[in-house]
Parts: sequence; C-alpha cells; structure tokens
Amino acid sequence: MNREKKTSESEAEKREVNRALYSVCTLVKGLVTGSGIGVLVGLVCGIFGRLLIEANAFRVENRWIVWLLPLAGLVIVFLYKFFRNTHDTGTNMVISSIHSSTDIPLKMAPLIFVSTILTHLCGGSAGREGAAIQLGGSISNAVGKVFKLNDNDQRIIIMSGISAGFAALFGTPMAAAIFALEVISIGIMHYSALVSCVTAAMMARFVAQRFGVEPEFFPVAEVPAMDPAVFLKIVFFAALAGGVSILFCIILHSTEHLYKKHIKNQYVRIFLSGCLILLLTGLLGTDEYLGSGRMLIEEIFHTQKTGYFTFLIKMIFTALTLGAGYKGGEIIPSFCIGAAFGCMAATVFGLPVSLVTACGMVGLFCGVTNCPITSLLISFELFGFDGMPYYLVTVAVSYMLSGYYGLYRAQKIMYSKTETNFVNKAAH
Repeated sequence: MNREKKTSESEAEKREVNRALYSVCTLVKGLVTGSGIGVLVGLVCGIFGRLLIEANAFRVENRWIVWLLPLAGLVIVFLYKFFRNTHDTGTNMVISSIHSSTDIPLKMAPLIFVSTILTHLCGGSAGREGAAIQLGGSISNAVGKVFKLNDNDQRIIIMSGISAGFAALFGTPMAAAIFALEVISIGIMHYSALVSCVTAAMMARFVAQRFGVEPEFFPVAEVPAMDPAVFLKIVFFAALAGGVSILFCIILHSTEHLYKKHIKNQYVRIFLSGCLILLLTGLLGTDEYLGSGRMLIEEIFHTQKTGYFTFLIKMIFTALTLGAGYKGGEIIPSFCIGAAFGCMAATVFGLPVSLVTACGMVGLFCGVTNCPITSLLISFELFGFDGMPYYLVTVAVSYMLSGYYGLYRAQKIMYSKTETNFVNKAAH
C-alpha cells in the first residue's frame, strides 16, 4: 500500500511539474507571438495612421478636395472589383474567421488601407478603427498560414492582430487587448489569448508612436461627488444613450439595406451617395460632419456646446458614407455621436458638460459594440480615472438596454443581457 501511495504521489508531482512547464511554454509562446504580431501590425498601422493624419490635414487646408468624394467612391469600387474582393464584409469577416475559421484574404489589407485613406481625404464620415481591425486581422491571418498554425493558435493570432491594430491607431492598449477577447462572443471571453493580445497591443502602441500616431485624450474639467440624486440622473441618461445606440445601428444597417435593394449597381450607388453627402453639406452650410468626427469631438470639449440635432445629423452622414461602400470604421463616428448627445443632454440634467459628454461617448461605444469591459477601460484611457463611477454606471445601463443590436452582425451574443440564460444570438 505504501509503495502504491508513493507511486501515486510521484505521478501527481510529475503532472504538476508538466502543467507548470506547459504554462511557462505557453507564456513564452504568447509573448513571442504577441510581440511579433504587435511589431508587424504596429508598423503597418503606424504608416497608415500617419497617412491618415496627413490626409485629414490636407482636407482641412484644401476644402475643394471634398468635391472629389463621388469620384473617390468610384475608385474604391473599382479597386475591390479589380482585385475580385466584392464580397468583402470587412470587420464582420474578421470576426467570422474566429467563430468558424473563415479565411481572411491578405488582399483585404492593401484594399482597406488605400480605400480608407481615400474616404478620409475626400471627407467621408468614417472612422479608422474598422480599418485597423481589418489590417490586423488579415496580416495576422497570413502570418498564421505561413507558420501553419493549428485552428486554436490561428484564432489567437487573429485576435492578437485585432488588438494590435486597435491599439496602434487609437492609442488605448488596455481597451484594445480586451476588445479582441470581448467583441467576438458576448458573454464568453477567450482568456487563452490574453497574454498574446496584451503583448501585441503594447508593442503595436510603441511602434505606432514612432510614426507620430499619438494617443487620444479628452480632459474632463469637473467631476462632482456622486450622491443618490446624481446617480439617478446618470442612470436615466445612460438609458437614453442606450436608446441612441440602437437608433444608430438601425439607421446604419437600414441605409445599407436600402442602398443594396434599390440601387443594384455599386458604381451608381457610391457615386450618388457621395453627391448626396455633398448636397447635405451645402444645405447645412458647414463641413463639420465630414471626416471621422474627431475634430468635432475636440470642439465640443473645448466650447462645451453643440446643436440639438448634431448627433442625429452625424448618424445620417455616417450611414450614407458606410452604407454606400466607402471604407473606414464606425467607432470614432459613434464617439462623436455620443459626445454630441451627451453635451446636449448635460444642461437638461444639470451636470458638468465635459463629464456627460464623456459618458455619452462611452455609453454609445458600449451600446454599439456590446463590450462593457472594453468600454470601461477605454473611458479610463480617454478621460482619466476621476469620473470612474459615472462611466461605470453609464456602461452598465447602456449595455443592458441596448438589446441585441450592434455594429457587427457576425458578433455572437452568447448569454442574455437580462437573464443567466444561453441565447446564442447574432447582433442585428
């Protein structure tokens, strides 16, 4: 009996040693993989980010360039048709690749690179994080195929690429690392990719800064003490922000559906949309709705005022741009919409404008991405920690009340937002 007991204890010790060695090897693999992907994607996204900065600066200094928006649309459609990538679903394809091992063509990278720069140069209302996710996903997928990784490691390397692209262009490595884990399947996070995603995000941020792509930061001037009355005000505001996020998703997806249903020809569709955007710009007498919306966010924080319908107009411009086939992303426009809505609502709720503007940004981001942890982290990186209780309440309420709507239709909502039930629904 003693001999058998000693043998059993010896085998248990060996298993523990093997587990420890396996964990160490996995850690090293995650660090090496994340570093490699972070440097590679950071290099590409650093160049991409630098060119976007120059393109936006050129547009601001040369307003006439926006008149070329319809022609830029024709060039974008031609490029996608020429390289036989007309069925590219963008970020949805990257998310699907993790769900079902869908292949991401490497040609996605140069196509989204050039098309997004053209869209920004000529004033399309689009962001850049969608492009970053596609760049990171396609590059990392190609690296995984070169090294013939198995399905599990291939998924991890793609998630690392997503984190790297997001961190490189937006400068929020904490949020970027968690975003890739959280956005795929809401309610289930792939923690096996955590080390690789964190490493990739940090390395990509270091590399992108070498190209002058600096982190975003918006100062929140005043943060009052939280009391029951203020708490209820923020809850009510967050509920409204969740409703606005639903409205944005509906307008965005409905516009795309109507375009495809009534204007079959992609060239005609994108050309007419470019003309419509220019017409609306002329009727409004301002070009502040062109571009990603970053400058409009800065203006809102600086002046602490905006129009009553600014958030709605920005929604329409973004839907017309992305729904017709212009390229970019939805995240910075969603931040802009949230900032405008928060600024407008601040006076109604009697709260500091910059604080409610910040809450509006994270509330909209959470509602359209269904990523509460990422939203909380991004609020810390964009606004600092002083307003943490306000951001936490906003994120929690917006997440619950935004339903199963989202920017990315390939996103799976695995667990109910209101019950502890497995639902496995696609965002809509």
